[in-house]
Amino acid sequence: MKVNMYLNFDGNAEEAFNFYKSVFGGEFSFKLRFSETPEGDKIPKEEQNRIMHISLPLSGDSVLMASDIMPSANQTLKHGNMNYISLHPQSREEADRLFTSLSEGGSVEMPMEDQFWGDYFGCFVDKFGIQWMINYNPEF
Repeated sequence: MKVNMYLNFDGNAEEAFNFYKSVFGGEFSFKLRFSETPEGDKIPKEEQNRIMHISLPLSGDSVLMASDIMPSANQTLKHGNMNYISLHPQSREEADRLFTSLSEGGSVEMPMEDQFWGDYFGCFVDKFGIQWMINYNPEF
């Protein structure tokens, strides 16, 4: 089974994904604006530049994907606390780099620290309202 993370934004998916690309590297495997869809000319002008779908391969089979909502279709974005993206880097240094880069401009819930269960762990909400966990376990 392959599991990917899919995020929704309210008009700033491209900005968020350019930021994530600066942290993770790589290139977008797909990026489509609503204006580029078959009936894109029927979409309100203020929504045509929004992202219909964007994909950023992270590593192996992991892909981070997203789209912008469409207010004209009565879609609203509701930030919640029910989802985190959990990253499991291969070194303590990479854990620190990811934590520092992704949390910039956001709010830290737990700083990166050695935890009682044996892992090096921290979590935060990034500047786009996305919740992240960074978990390094030297045994994995």
